[in-house]
Amino acid sequence: MAQAHMTGFADRDAARDVGMDPDRIDALVAYFDRTYVASGKLPHLQLLLSRDERIVLSVSGGRARASGEPLSEDALFRIASMTKPVTSVAFMMLVEQGLVALDDPVTDVVPEFARLRVGMEEKALKRPMRMIDLLRHTSGFTYGLQRRTAIDARYRELGLDEFQQKRSSDDFIAALADIPLEFSPGENWNYSVSTDVLGVVAERLTGMDLESLFRARIFDPLGMPDTFFTVPADRVDRLTDAWRFVPGGGLALGDRGARSGWSRPLRFRAGGGGLVSSTGDYHRFARMLLRGGELDGVRLLRSETVEAMRTNQLPGGRDLTSMSTGMFSEVDYAGLGFGLGFAMELGTQVYSWGGIFSTHFFIDPVERMIAILMTQHLPSNIHPIRNELRVAARAAIK
Repeated sequence: MAQAHMTGFADRDAARDVGMDPDRIDALVAYFDRTYVASGKLPHLQLLLSRDERIVLSVSGGRARASGEPLSEDALFRIASMTKPVTSVAFMMLVEQGLVALDDPVTDVVPEFARLRVGMEEKALKRPMRMIDLLRHTSGFTYGLQRRTAIDARYRELGLDEFQQKRSSDDFIAALADIPLEFSPGENWNYSVSTDVLGVVAERLTGMDLESLFRARIFDPLGMPDTFFTVPADRVDRLTDAWRFVPGGGLALGDRGARSGWSRPLRFRAGGGGLVSSTGDYHRFARMLLRGGELDGVRLLRSETVEAMRTNQLPGGRDLTSMSTGMFSEVDYAGLGFGLGFAMELGTQVYSWGGIFSTHFFIDPVERMIAILMTQHLPSNIHPIRNELRVAARAAIK
């Protein structure tokens, strides 16, 4: 099937006004169109780039569904682990509220974890797991997709990585409590279900399910009507199909938007990967972060809280290369630290994250630039598109 080329707009006047080269932005679009859309490497692609909160680029291309519909500007995407920054923001709002502290033991809210042990030898924890460990992935939890140990094999066996789980939040916690940790909290960094646990902590602290909490505290205040765990019936037509990479090239349909699991009611709302959103909505969320916790007169977080979230919080100021034990993450490890919900480049202050369907965003607080990439291609480590976007966007600054 022929792919639809990228359409939309690159605002040359706005680019000049904010100190960007419109010719380089055009070249960026041409490259991604040629390399990923026209070639069929990705089923579709949507890009948004802004500086000083002015949108200089908003383009879409490819097919939203296997039936051939072109990707629309208001398409909905499974953002997977780009849910994690949302959950982290919600948790930090509870910290500011005084309901919890970063150094609190997780067992204060999740007493089921009192029986946790480390490794197949089931050694005692060297220190308690703290809330900050959940935010920065130093908890000792893992993902089944890491495929390294007998412990992550148990996660796969129980389906603890699944997006739409049949278990409840309490059932999820009970299952985790019966599996040893990979390491004692704080010793290493491992991409994991930590943020899913953080979401359960937020639910227990507030007495609200995560969908209701996010809607009341984040989505409605920020004007994000198209972000949810369960896609409403009147918006299912905007949900794209999702595709899986086939070894040797090509794509296989993974989840049909018209009959998606993301449109069914849930028992467990995964704070680590369950949201669907639009590019426009996520741009509003990113603008709030860029502005230090406030957007359009609505303040969610104090500026110093956002500053702490995008500052390296790994023990001893270490980086992911020196601390990581896993095989998979949504970023490369070299030169990166990890804060309270994001990875950050240690030399530039740029912070970012992505999702396993190849979605991605980054925020550059120095250059006041935001970039958002949306597609639905699983897994996210096949193409170097994220790094190419960061390099091309920075190169467009005059």
